[in-house]
Amino acid sequence: MRIALGSDLSCELTDALARQLRERGAEPVLFGALDPKADDSWPSVGRAVGEAVACGDCVQGILCCWTGTGVSIAANKVRGDRAALCNDAETARGARRWNDANVLALSIRSVTPAIAGEMLDAWFAAAPADDAAERAMIDSLKAMDADVTRRG
Repeated sequence: MRIALGSDLSCELTDALARQLRERGAEPVLFGALDPKADDSWPSVGRAVGEAVACGDCVQGILCCWTGTGVSIAANKVRGDRAALCNDAETARGARRWNDANVLALSIRSVTPAIAGEMLDAWFAAAPADDAAERAMIDSLKAMDADVTRRG
């Protein structure tokens, strides 16, 4: 399983995320400051990870920047991405379950490697809800992608 991992800064958290992904049997595909050849600006990192997920090269993505906000906004500009800024395991679990989020955004400032590990456990353990009402809401999000394309 290939997971896109990007950040505008290489740090203890990003190193821990890469290690934890490998320990879970995933292959981290590195973007931004984690790839010496890549653009490390947060808009570029968010877009690159978002595109890797949207095109299917990676099954999910993880993004980091100082607050996590910038990269999540950038990833959400990519059609098909549902990036969720999370600061704890329960929020990460809910983002997967109720929002079918496919990109996890984290704050370098406030998320420790230990908390990130808990969040990854929750993120990967959660499956999107199969309840009809919940699926209808996810489908309405997907339809918004098509609406933007028609207007654009």
